[in-house]
Amino acid sequence: MKSGDVMEKPRIAFFGLGTMGGGMARRLLGAGYALTVFNRNRAKAEPLAKEGAVIADSPRLAAAGADILIAMLADDGASGSIWMGENGAFAGAKAGAICIDCSTLTAHFALMLAAAAKTRGLHFMDAPVTGTKPHAANGELTFIVGGEAADLEAARPVLAVMSKEIIHLGPVGSGAALKLINNFFCGVQAAALGEALSLLDRAGLNAAKALPLLLNGAPGSPLVKTLAARHAAGDYTPNFQLRLMAKDLAYAVEMANGYGLKLRTGHVAFDLFKEAANAGLGDEDLSAIIKHLK
Repeated sequence: MKSGDVMEKPRIAFFGLGTMGGGMARRLLGAGYALTVFNRNRAKAEPLAKEGAVIADSPRLAAAGADILIAMLADDGASGSIWMGENGAFAGAKAGAICIDCSTLTAHFALMLAAAAKTRGLHFMDAPVTGTKPHAANGELTFIVGGEAADLEAARPVLAVMSKEIIHLGPVGSGAALKLINNFFCGVQAAALGEALSLLDRAGLNAAKALPLLLNGAPGSPLVKTLAARHAAGDYTPNFQLRLMAKDLAYAVEMANGYGLKLRTGHVAFDLFKEAANAGLGDEDLSAIIKHLK
């Protein structure tokens, strides 16, 4: 990454240009990084090509020559399809490259990816994020990193372009585990809000007077306030898709089961989100759980 006496910015490959990934990739382009992108739906990548990105036809081709590889995908399955296999990013990456998965994964899958990367002489970190679509677009994400400290320091300038905070939690798998705990907690709050508003309606209470008490009192977390506002506006344009919360709750319940712990509120929240997704709300915003429950 050095040419004469001038330090060159690392070349980056980015995989997944959905609700979050598109904004993250644009932050990197805006910071002057050479960026190659791959998305299963090529049409989502084409606007970035107009902004200076190179579109690759496979993860393997996108990875070629990149110093840092970043993925932002929906789940374990989508992540595996990008990293693994004959045309996967691991197969195309050069030895010593740093591979960062920002998807919300299970911790055991993150560990499996790390092991596969190591066999090819690659470095791997799980670095899921907190935040939604606007935070990604504005570079205000928080990265929760699991991996080696040296790898994080090498990648820190790249992550900093997309974030307001970077937390090194521990070894590989740590970031994935905390992200699931975070989203489990969020999902339970969202489901509780939906049921609370339903009960408020059934009780015939004056919503204009009652709702401020809930939102500005002890229950009124930032998440609750945001979801209530989205519901009040009838705006379910996805910042975070409802079906992904259902997936994250399923992963969190599975993780807890592995420790011999039953997440009772997690099971209830998962059932409600799964029900809402099956009712056709899966691609709407997380706040649509309120619409479903009411």
